[in-house]
Amino acid sequence: MEPNDNNELNPRRDFLKSTALGIAATAAVAACGSASCSCKKPTDTSGETGEKVTLLSPDGELVQVDTGHLKYVPKNVVVSKEEARQGIPGRKFVMVIDLARCKNARKCVTACQKMHHLPEEKEWLQVRLMQDSEDAAPYWFPKTCFHCDNPPCVKVCPVDATFKRQDGLVLIDTDRCIGCKFCMAACPYSTRVFNWSEPELPEEIMCLPYSPETSVPSKVGTVEKCDFCPDMARAGELPDCVKACPNGVFYFGDQNEDVVTNGDETVKFSDIIRDRGGYRFAEELGTEPRVWYLPPRDRLFPVERGLENLPDELKERYKNVGKEG
Repeated sequence: MEPNDNNELNPRRDFLKSTALGIAATAAVAACGSASCSCKKPTDTSGETGEKVTLLSPDGELVQVDTGHLKYVPKNVVVSKEEARQGIPGRKFVMVIDLARCKNARKCVTACQKMHHLPEEKEWLQVRLMQDSEDAAPYWFPKTCFHCDNPPCVKVCPVDATFKRQDGLVLIDTDRCIGCKFCMAACPYSTRVFNWSEPELPEEIMCLPYSPETSVPSKVGTVEKCDFCPDMARAGELPDCVKACPNGVFYFGDQNEDVVTNGDETVKFSDIIRDRGGYRFAEELGTEPRVWYLPPRDRLFPVERGLENLPDELKERYKNVGKEG
């Protein structure tokens, strides 16, 4: 659904499209500047995905590297603690998730874990299998942090480690976090996780200065969650979950500009919410989430497609959906 062409929207739409396309071009031309990777032929084939990406080596040669050998390193954008807590001026970030397009490809989950150096068992972004009633068909439901405008997690934090920015994002400063877990108890969506043990991180990540905008490096005894990748937003890029989704499920943008994009399609936020029956999950709680969902009407894939090729432990997670208890 494309918005009507007009002089006001077209520049923003073209800019967002060119930004999304520029991300792929940057990965193909200069990815070794934003990721720690070996541009030589790898000798260890463990962890290979079979997916190849073209990179420019330090010697100026284009090489094919398996994505399993890439180690993503946050861009070293110097942002003061004050700027990180205030947010990006003039912005009001919002996400729209189209449930009709989701087939549980889990590319979004993998991309988030790589971006934030999370172990495989820790998921900031989860894909749930939902069924609204026994007479309704189940559907896949990606669940991020909702970055609420009325966040109960912020209200209960005794040390101001969890905070709400003017651009709509709710972040955590682990330099302040004391691990009391009050925020986890207050969050009605269960989107937060606790670091019970010392994170196993590459040396180059451990040496990075911590910033609430990257959530890296992780720290034992602190709380973590989906952060909407504010460091990427500050650089004019889309969050990794948006870029990684093969079906355009996630739209991300600026409510002040009234525009959201999934990288391929750019639309007015107000139009897609109004025309597609957008809603906010558990809105009756009064949390005022900044994530909107489009109902799973005219689904592109049968729900069974999302169970194909899953490891047994993930299939076990979904086995009781639609059954009593």
